[in-house]
Amino acid sequence: MIRPYVLAETNWKNLKDTTIDLAILPWGATEAHNFHLPYATDIIESDCIAIESARIAFEKGARIIVLPTIPFGVNTGQSDIFLDMNLNPSTQYAILNDVIAVLNRQGIYKLLVFNSHGGNDFKPILRELGLVFPKMFLATSNWFQSLDKTEFFKESGDHADEMETSLLMYLRPELVLPLGEAGLGAEKKNKIKGVSEGWAWTERKWSQISEDTGVGNPKFANKEKGERFFKAVTRKMAALFSDIASLNVDNMYQ
Repeated sequence: MIRPYVLAETNWKNLKDTTIDLAILPWGATEAHNFHLPYATDIIESDCIAIESARIAFEKGARIIVLPTIPFGVNTGQSDIFLDMNLNPSTQYAILNDVIAVLNRQGIYKLLVFNSHGGNDFKPILRELGLVFPKMFLATSNWFQSLDKTEFFKESGDHADEMETSLLMYLRPELVLPLGEAGLGAEKKNKIKGVSEGWAWTERKWSQISEDTGVGNPKFANKEKGERFFKAVTRKMAALFSDIASLNVDNMYQ
């Protein structure tokens, strides 16, 4: 069944007379996720969460379109991890410049970059492109920060952890190895106190901080947790889609 809110699936007949208020650009990464999850973990999450969130919003009247997912992200800290694919931030700028130019030219003046990879940081890029395209409303989101994960999962983490493992068990179980194959996702912390406390920053060198590329213990993951979290996060993101689509950009503060 064709989903009219998914650009890759719909057609010119459906779109030629359609008004769209918001375009959503899912953006993932291709990288190792511990021993047990696929390299496409961030792509699968981005694609599935964006499309299901769009379905919920679309069925409530939001005029939106989900663009095809960008499969590569910023992986500069993982340059020595085999086949972790990297896009430099300057490349992301060039891609977004071209995408936004198309939307701007065709009268779609709102774009949400739907980020699914912790190494991506679109805020400085969108700040700069906002000056290039002053008619555009540009926003970004991190669905993985939108909910309190402690309400769903026992173990904390931010890469191939209990949350991501549970999601993939629900979304693509055939791509997940048995948990007995997974590493523990132990992370070595930076010796610089300010960095370890989170108020200073330097890039993590992935092969030095993790023996299995994971950060966070996945051992308590299961499909049921993934399903519960997926339903909650898609409801949350659907509300964001609807809010942006209906927003009057000339009157958006209260």
